[in-house]
Amino acid sequence: METVTEGTWDSLPVKFSPGVVRALQELGFSHMTPVQSATIPLFMTNKDVAAEAVTGSGKTLAFIIPMIEILLRREERLKKMQVGAIVITPTRELAVQIDEVISYFTKYFPQFSQCLLIGGNNPMEDVERFKEQGGNILVATPGRLEDMFRRKSEGLDLASSVKSLDVLVLDEADRLLDMGFEASLNSILDFLPKQRRTGLFSATQTQEVENLVRAGLRNPVRISVKEKGMSSTNTQKTPTRLQNYYMICKADEKFNQLVHFLRQHKPEKHIVFFSTCACVEYYGKALESLIKNVKIMCLHGKMKHKRNRIFTEFRKLPSGILVCTDVMARGIDIPEVNWVLQYDPPSNASAFVHRCGRTARIGHLGSALVFLLPMEEAYVNFLAINQKCPMQETKLQHNVANVLPKVKSLSLADRAVYEKGMKAFVSYVQAYAKHECNLIFRVKDLDFASLARGFALLKMPRMPELKGRSFSEFTPVDINTDSIAFRDKSREKQRQKWLEQRKKELQEQEGQRKFTRNKAWSKQKAKKEKKKKMTAKRKREEGSDVEDDDMEELLNDTRLLKRLKKGKISEEEFEKKLLCGVNEAQRGDAGEGDSDR
Repeated sequence: METVTEGTWDSLPVKFSPGVVRALQELGFSHMTPVQSATIPLFMTNKDVAAEAVTGSGKTLAFIIPMIEILLRREERLKKMQVGAIVITPTRELAVQIDEVISYFTKYFPQFSQCLLIGGNNPMEDVERFKEQGGNILVATPGRLEDMFRRKSEGLDLASSVKSLDVLVLDEADRLLDMGFEASLNSILDFLPKQRRTGLFSATQTQEVENLVRAGLRNPVRISVKEKGMSSTNTQKTPTRLQNYYMICKADEKFNQLVHFLRQHKPEKHIVFFSTCACVEYYGKALESLIKNVKIMCLHGKMKHKRNRIFTEFRKLPSGILVCTDVMARGIDIPEVNWVLQYDPPSNASAFVHRCGRTARIGHLGSALVFLLPMEEAYVNFLAINQKCPMQETKLQHNVANVLPKVKSLSLADRAVYEKGMKAFVSYVQAYAKHECNLIFRVKDLDFASLARGFALLKMPRMPELKGRSFSEFTPVDINTDSIAFRDKSREKQRQKWLEQRKKELQEQEGQRKFTRNKAWSKQKAKKEKKKKMTAKRKREEGSDVEDDDMEELLNDTRLLKRLKKGKISEEEFEKKLLCGVNEAQRGDAGEGDSDR
């Protein structure tokens, strides 16, 4: 497709209402980005669009402006309970951000009400707010929106409200499908009218997105936008103003290198990505104690009510460090991020690109750095080929302070930190085992001793991946880790109470085991003695009444009787052989008598 360049808003073939122009001036956007220049005219002239553009290219305004203009041009004004536009997005942070941008426009159009429907809020409060204030424009996450459609019993008939829908936007469509929202999206689409404008926006085009295009869009115009200066053969997926770096270092050197880097760049704003929620909790706590006079905030997907507050607060900070998981990797626009630091490479290659896209957004400069283990160096070439994401190496810093003993001391002083470290290590290994590029990221090649030192662990945890292995290069602390107390006195009191209860339970179980074992052993011994006595008695009886020859004769008779019953010999043969046996026995008795004499 033809390359689209930047331009002014006046250069578009469509005209905007005065309120939209004022909002753009307030936001400081005097020029369009390529995706805006390509998408807005089509969307405003009633075309369905499926737009693909690199992350940070200004896709949000590309759908908000036409959405507002379409609603303004309705023949009938929307009533309070009528929904004219819906924006569906994968994460609550992105939904909050989009809702905020829309509010810059709706303040010039008080006839439009807007409503944010996301997880983390009380659903009944959302129901009451919609019933009270209405929602001509809904910004929602799929799960909460689907839930709202099913709350008819609470007096909310959202299915009737959306019959007036003019515009549906699916933002970060590939991520919507990655996160398993396909069933929810299909359910939502069933409630919506077919006569509508639909826009699908994504940084990457996958087969799943293509299926969604076919299901939800009617004869869509496909838009694939390149940035200014990119050739037709250049398909780089990261912004051209982004400087991408990698550093090769051992597992027990990584955290020292990270702390050194952050100390050297204190006045700036950074996002640090880790692979798991537990790693965010643990390393975030460690960074708070090691980097002074810098605001450090943690954010991950398992946080409930705090996520929105932390996200909003960090966006407003002039400088600081956000420690997070991939929940912050997609579509989030945080102003003036200087560096994106990937402490752990993400589980899939596309997430790598999206992480980097949190900086160098909409014309700004930015840098990204990923830390790689020596065994992971092939990932650099993989990204260059697979994601069209070239990187240059930055050398390991020398004379770096060793902060790992300090982290160990934090664990020794507070059981909460010690437990976070153990959980972080286990979660990291488990996440590593699920890496999409498992030809490079192989669990069996990990140096677990070096990794444990890099986590500043006090001892190795028990987990299947470590079973049967010895780690001579890792030295555990010479203390009983059960003696480490929680700094929080109420938690420690609760733990001591649990330990005491557990001790009593173990003592009771041990006592029961001993009693049962002794009883069983004595019974077994008595049984053996009884069997021994019975055997001896039988032998004495056999010795006095039945001689060996008599026993042999008895056995022969028994065999003859069995043969007779089976029809192998006749009764005559039986009697004859039986008589022969008696005569032989008598002769034997006579011979024995002669010898005795």
